[in-house]
Amino acid sequence: MTKPNLLFPTPVWTLQLDNYETINEKMYTYIKGSQIKDQKGITKSNVKGWHSQNFDLKENEPKDFINFISPSIEKVMTDMNWEKEKQSVKITNMWAIINTGGSTNSRHQHGNSSISGAYYVRAPKNCGDIVFYDPRPAAVFSYPTAISSNFLNAQVNGISPKEGGLILFPSYVDHSVNENLSIKERIVISFNITIQA
Repeated sequence: MTKPNLLFPTPVWTLQLDNYETINEKMYTYIKGSQIKDQKGITKSNVKGWHSQNFDLKENEPKDFINFISPSIEKVMTDMNWEKEKQSVKITNMWAIINTGGSTNSRHQHGNSSISGAYYVRAPKNCGDIVFYDPRPAAVFSYPTAISSNFLNAQVNGISPKEGGLILFPSYVDHSVNENLSIKERIVISFNITIQA
């Protein structure tokens, strides 16, 4: 039996990074320090949770974190077969979100970027999956009922966070975060990447 050709797939990379404990502790201290300085934070997609201001990417902690995740970003460039010599990869902004019990993030996407990412500093059990939505408007407009979901028919897919886990995805893909049902903090670092000449 022949398999169907996947002509327009939507890639989402899920990577478990090795030796993440040290960077997680460093970024935990950095993020909690930012929260103490700015307890109100800002409101974007966060519902009840705390959303930091953008990190100062010249500070040591964000610089160390960027060095830590850079090989994974390189993998995306390789997988997508994107031109590396004539295009630059730049993290344009980065921030943290702390979701405590009952906090969620509403559906949204990240405009004016190529790739977006979510990295988990703290991810207790039942803290809220990140949920991705089918970006194809035609499929969303009219779609037959499926017996069960698979990689061809699913319109929504969730990924459970893990500490040291990195998820990279096209910035145009709508996503949300389910409610944190635990009593512990869910701490994620999110960022946007532009790839341009």
